[in-house]
Amino acid sequence: MTESTGAEGVGGESSALDDPDYRQAVVDLLAAIAYGEISAFERLAEDAKLAPSLEDKLAIAAMAGNELGHVGLLRDRMTELGADPYAAMAPFQQAVDLFHEHTAPSDWYEGLVKAYVGDGLAADFYREIAAYLDPRTREVVLASLSDAGHSEFVVDRVKAAIAEDHRLGGRLALWGRRLMGEALTQAQRVAADRDALSALLAGGVDRPALDLAAIGRMFARITELHAERMARLGLDS
Repeated sequence: MTESTGAEGVGGESSALDDPDYRQAVVDLLAAIAYGEISAFERLAEDAKLAPSLEDKLAIAAMAGNELGHVGLLRDRMTELGADPYAAMAPFQQAVDLFHEHTAPSDWYEGLVKAYVGDGLAADFYREIAAYLDPRTREVVLASLSDAGHSEFVVDRVKAAIAEDHRLGGRLALWGRRLMGEALTQAQRVAADRDALSALLAGGVDRPALDLAAIGRMFARITELHAERMARLGLDS
């Protein structure tokens, strides 16, 4: 459950987007998600090379295609808002690339956990922010975060591997904790580097500011969802 009904609750889309700071925050958010999707596509396509079977290779390729398929929605919305999507994405490349540099998987199973847990963390964070957006942008953001069930095969593969080698479970649990820490660091870095995006979290057009307690509850929800995702894989969070 999110904290607010967002910009829709008071003035709707038009009043929110009349504010240039809010509009810039929306463009920043869409750009951050879009570059994240592009980067995820590249990573998953690379991970496909590690797949132990053709079936696994096709499954991970389907996940990659799903990520890339979302970029068009985000790009089109940025264009509707009068922004150059590619220029808008540029400021986020370094932070996202640094995250992937720090969390490069060492094998197939670490890659699977990263695809499931790491991407899930990012999606949870952006869904929380989406609650404070105008209706049209919220719709685009939520649509761009769906995985269409493609990641379900990750659960089966990881649980089966842990059943065969219990030591693998301990290593992957540590890996999941590392992903959590790196993802939170990335989110903080992105928000800190973009004033408009920080303002969206701290209080923006047509909505109350998030106080520290509300922010704490937001990250508590993200942490709980992370723990649930890890549990589905058979891992301790």
